[in-house]
Amino acid sequence: MRMKTVSRSVVAAACGVMVVSALAAPAAHADERFGDTDITGVVVGGGDPVVLGTAPRTVTVEVTATDPAGLQEIDATLYHGSFSAQDATVASEAACGPTGAATTTCTLTFSLVPGTAPADDAQAGTWNVSAYAIAADGDAVFLDTAASFDVRRETLLTADAAPGKVRRGRIVTVTGDVRHAGWAAGAPVAAAAGQEVELQFRREGRSAYRTVKTVTTAADGTVRAAVRAFQDGSYRWSYAGTAGTAAAVSAADSVDVRLR
Repeated sequence: MRMKTVSRSVVAAACGVMVVSALAAPAAHADERFGDTDITGVVVGGGDPVVLGTAPRTVTVEVTATDPAGLQEIDATLYHGSFSAQDATVASEAACGPTGAATTTCTLTFSLVPGTAPADDAQAGTWNVSAYAIAADGDAVFLDTAASFDVRRETLLTADAAPGKVRRGRIVTVTGDVRHAGWAAGAPVAAAAGQEVELQFRREGRSAYRTVKTVTTAADGTVRAAVRAFQDGSYRWSYAGTAGTAAAVSAADSVDVRLR
């Protein structure tokens, strides 16, 4: 059965647990444990960074809890910042419970809404999970930081190699555009200047790309590189990403090299 999320103090009181602080009103305090209830694992989004564009995205969090008496309720909250100074929070759609199993994994669902939570691009990077479990016998555990995970802005890359047909040994200019999801803007925005981007080449008939040059983005997010073309093949741009921006690879653009 799924139940609506309520504050830490209300849930605990309903189960006969005395607590000093509330999940909905963060304060500077340590984790709280009562009896033998425990949270043994928290996994966000399968363990991968959460990549967020400009549209809402659903994220799942698996919370594994144990108590010999069974679990009455399990829930969690996502937040950015420290536990005592959160600048963004996302509550689950509903809590899990009750169950008579001594160990259970609760799958919670959250909706990240760009422009709301996260409110702006400054909230990219590390987010945290606070979680609690209430047992059927009144024992409980409340963890301020049960897990941490990365929320990264989606990255979009383009590539254009010109001319598309060139004599062997002549210069091919490859340009591109690097943009990241603008959460407050509601649209992709230019990458900051100085971001490293690799130009990669794949010879026709082969599967692997190799890096031929590394450049940095201009103030408008564009990249540009000039290389000599000796073989037919395809060029693409590759961006490694940062703690707050996702890695990405552009679509490839091919070049036909002619002997004369």
